[in-house]
Amino acid sequence: MSITAPAPHFDGAGRIRVADHVYRDPGPGELRVRIGANAICGTDRKEYLEGVDIVPGHEAAGVVEAAGPATTVPIGTRGAIYLMDYCGQCRSCAVGATNQCSAKRQDVGQTSDGGYGPFAIVHETNFFPVTEDVSLVAATMLLDVMGTSTHALRRAELVRADTQSVLVVGAGPIGLGLVAMTKVRYGHDFPVYVSDVSEFRLDLADRLGARPVDARDEAGILALQPDVAFDSSGRTVARETALRSLSQRGALICVGHGEGLGIDVSRDLIAPERAVLGSEYFRYDEMPQNLQALRDNLDYLSAIVTHTVDVTELPAAFELFLSGRSGKVVVTQQVPA
Repeated sequence: MSITAPAPHFDGAGRIRVADHVYRDPGPGELRVRIGANAICGTDRKEYLEGVDIVPGHEAAGVVEAAGPATTVPIGTRGAIYLMDYCGQCRSCAVGATNQCSAKRQDVGQTSDGGYGPFAIVHETNFFPVTEDVSLVAATMLLDVMGTSTHALRRAELVRADTQSVLVVGAGPIGLGLVAMTKVRYGHDFPVYVSDVSEFRLDLADRLGARPVDARDEAGILALQPDVAFDSSGRTVARETALRSLSQRGALICVGHGEGLGIDVSRDLIAPERAVLGSEYFRYDEMPQNLQALRDNLDYLSAIVTHTVDVTELPAAFELFLSGRSGKVVVTQQVPA
């Protein structure tokens, strides 16, 4: 039967109110997940400032509490929710590129109710079970922090197999994830530079093993000559500086949505044989390997989550995140035993 429960409603201009919200029964192939944790993402800024009709939150983890017909996931299963409710049948899905599905049913927390509320209705195909040694807070890292970052690293490997150094532009949660997953993938001695203007986030990147660079030091960035640069800032000026900083045959991987990129094709691409690639979220089939990486590096990766805040303090959690004085901020809820 359907459930009516208090949930946060984003009215815009930073106003969040709590009101009753109806959650329907799960249909065929669907699960109703009781949310235990949801990480704040930079893209949530739009819902926070402009308002939204659904309950947002797209980095969610929880426990299955009801299942519709023709499902196989047992009630009580713990797991993370993959953002894109992919069709499984289109050309992209047929080759595993679920992040490029051309017939998505929904994006959880963006076009359907997500993880800042007490429940989410999802298809079982985009629910990923986790092992008992991984908390629901840690499980949220499988999504944007680890999933998006590792997929971007794989994209870079398509065009640069002999990478010896990396620049990460922007030390927000995605940038910190790129720092950490580069270290996990290539070794903790692998050179990773990270640029930002937030001293707090640069200090956190330093603790993760990166070499911090002030984003305002253009000359210093241009002198780095990394083989690969990842832009998680979404800023035109940052992207263009990163592109010009690259070594010959270098690659710029654009991960952060936002502004544009101006290119002098002869100078920036043809002569140095550089590449520019986009990287959108990640593939569902990458999650098992990322879960193993999380279990193997749990203490190290957990340093990215600097604050956990109860859902009753959701406005304060957003203020903290948007201040730039945090890593990943995870909003938690009590899940009944």
